[in-house]
Amino acid sequence: MNNLVAHYGFQYWWEDENRISDWVSMILIQQTTEKNAHQALGNLKPHLTVEKLQEIDLGTLQKLIRPAGFFKQKSHYIKELINWFVGHGSALDKFQAYSTEELRKELLTIKGVGSETADAMLLYIFERNVFIADQYAIRLFNRLGFGPYKTYEEMRKEFIYLTESISHELCKEWHAAIDVHGKHFNKDKKMDETFLIS
Repeated sequence: MNNLVAHYGFQYWWEDENRISDWVSMILIQQTTEKNAHQALGNLKPHLTVEKLQEIDLGTLQKLIRPAGFFKQKSHYIKELINWFVGHGSALDKFQAYSTEELRKELLTIKGVGSETADAMLLYIFERNVFIADQYAIRLFNRLGFGPYKTYEEMRKEFIYLTESISHELCKEWHAAIDVHGKHFNKDKKMDETFLIS
């Protein structure tokens, strides 16, 4: 995976100074394109604080995030996320006492946060090293003869150990590089081997 990072370079995903912006975007990106999620996030920009997202009514929120699709569901998910955060003191440093698995279980209690989204939040918001076993990772590793992996959790549990001995910055870039590679060479096993076995 280091070869992928070396080839594609650092992507610097989800590094906005406004952590709420990045956090909300993890809801908006679900089941849509990056372009549509960015458009919705741009519409939301004046409201991207905990206080404003608490205050905004659902109708207005839905109108603003409509470009991201599933806007009725996602509006509730955003509200649930913010309410959860407020209920835990509205400060990221309060979560330092949680183990990664404890925090993951907490995140999975939030409506609209599944395994992949929870792990993205752990990696990019809470700065925990985790392995995101999304569809790009599953397809890549299956093509290379690992597995076969059919589910997210199956692959995640098997490869989480890989993240234990690398820096947090590199852990983030592994995920980004796998996804960027998947978008370029989704079914090209020969290209996978060029980067990962050389």
